[in-house]
Amino acid sequence: MKRWLFLALVALPFAVGAVVIRHDVEDARYRIDGAEFPALADMPGEGQGVLIAPRWVLTAAHAAPMEGMGAVVSISGKDYAVKRVVLHPGYRRMPETLGQDALASGSAAKIHAFLAESDDIALIELTLPVADVQPVALYRGSAEAGQVAALIGKGATGTGAIGLLPGGPHRTTLRRAYNAITGGNDRYLWYRFDAPPQGLPLEGVLGNGDSGGPLLIEGNGGWQLVGLGSWITAVPEHALEAGFYGQVVHNVRVSRYVDWIERVMCQGGSGCGERDASR
Repeated sequence: MKRWLFLALVALPFAVGAVVIRHDVEDARYRIDGAEFPALADMPGEGQGVLIAPRWVLTAAHAAPMEGMGAVVSISGKDYAVKRVVLHPGYRRMPETLGQDALASGSAAKIHAFLAESDDIALIELTLPVADVQPVALYRGSAEAGQVAALIGKGATGTGAIGLLPGGPHRTTLRRAYNAITGGNDRYLWYRFDAPPQGLPLEGVLGNGDSGGPLLIEGNGGWQLVGLGSWITAVPEHALEAGFYGQVVHNVRVSRYVDWIERVMCQGGSGCGERDASR
């Protein structure tokens, strides 16, 4: 099934995305320079991840490089060869039949139920360490709900009033928006795209191509990674479309997977001394 079906209700693609913004705020206010978050990793084609240790990038499993896509990720403008990709054992690839059913019925309910039970997280081990970028710390607490978080992406964009720009590319200009985390469960955290005047001054959500993109809160003197863009539920009147006010974005809850992350890095032989910046 096409990757764009992953995070956009049918589950937007996988990581990169230009972020969907408020219709009444200038786009320039959302745009940022890459130097403001150098730990962002670009997957081949589209999608993102985050450098969490010199040799390790964390991303959504469905956003990780696949066979035939090329084994290189880009961090701070430099390409790094991929040594291996480790998918969480609880990750399940979405059957193509679910996408076909959603397109035929106009409802993504079965897709949502499937995604909610999948561990959509992966680690990418790089062949060489990244020496000139500070890794991002993993959030290790349990108080994500209620916090205002930043989200970063460079794929498809649009506004909450009109949705994603029709035919727009899935990799564009880097943008940063904010949203309030409204809830969570063992696997996922979520936030809603509120229209003005309820929305934050720079309210926004991830768009097509944003899968694996970071959800960040500030703490301990820097950014902490709390989530990774994974999938959305849309408003009924735009059931198979992304980017409209009212949609809810589900993000992999990083704190749930800290033990798995550290175990994989240690077993890889290059991570026990390279744990994330929060250690």
